Amino acid sequence: MAAEITSTHAHPGRPSRLPGRLGRILAWIAFGLLVVGPLYWVVASSIKGPEEIIRRVPTLIPSSLHLANFTDLFASTDYPVYLRNSLVVGLATALVTLIVSTAGAYGLYRLNVPGGKLIGGAILLSYMIPGTLLLVPLYQTMASLRMINTLTALVIVNVAFTAPFCVWLLHGFLDAIPRELDQAAAVDGAGPVRTMIKIVLPLLAPGLATVAVYAFVYSWTEFVFASQLVVSDERKTLPIGLSAIMGQYNINWGLLMAGAVLTILPAVILFAMVGRWFIKGLVTGAVK
Repeated sequence: MAAEITSTHAHPGRPSRLPGRLGRILAWIAFGLLVVGPLYWVVASSIKGPEEIIRRVPTLIPSSLHLANFTDLFASTDYPVYLRNSLVVGLATALVTLIVSTAGAYGLYRLNVPGGKLIGGAILLSYMIPGTLLLVPLYQTMASLRMINTLTALVIVNVAFTAPFCVWLLHGFLDAIPRELDQAAAVDGAGPVRTMIKIVLPLLAPGLATVAVYAFVYSWTEFVFASQLVVSDERKTLPIGLSAIMGQYNINWGLLMAGAVLTILPAVILFAMVGRWFIKGLVTGAVK
């Protein structure tokens, strides 16, 4: 009898775990609604008819499959041209950012360049300056170089904003790679460039994937500078091209939602391919 009483009241002061689990479940539900909810609404609205989209009482599930929004998108807009331009700018930005940030991070944080810590601090300090303040100087610079209305100007601007952050991000990955590997390569006669290519880059794959995804998504969604540096329709990217659907007095919501779905799709596919490395890279960079 005494044993039963002892086992029953062994931990009288321990709080129940049920409230904690319930709180976590509610938090995940709220997070899912905030993230997945708007995405589902965009997808659902893209296959609704015009009357159903503007209905006073919204419908959670489309009453009928209305694919005319997608066919009208290709028929009434230059969406393939916008898609091509965005792909060119996004892939070029990711490639150039990879090269610049990898070389910069390796030189600053691996080769112990004189003044490297000061330069690294200046890189972080530059992010305190709002990017829109640089709109006029960058426009004047591109105009003097006769690069207005060119995709090259967009790539240069995107790299200028993504490379500094990516240099800082790669710092954590480089610190995770033992420096003894560099010393062993130097003993074998390898120089800094060969050491970086043969030894460091293969071990830096998660960080490189993180940099590539970040640079691509940034350029894919960039609007402010693209709206000022690009004038003609044949040079517009997706954010600028889709903004033209929104008229002053009338908005074709079905067309806009269909364009948003097709614009999100490439980024989703890219994240599905390298998402595991991207999340691992963000965690590693944050910890280091």
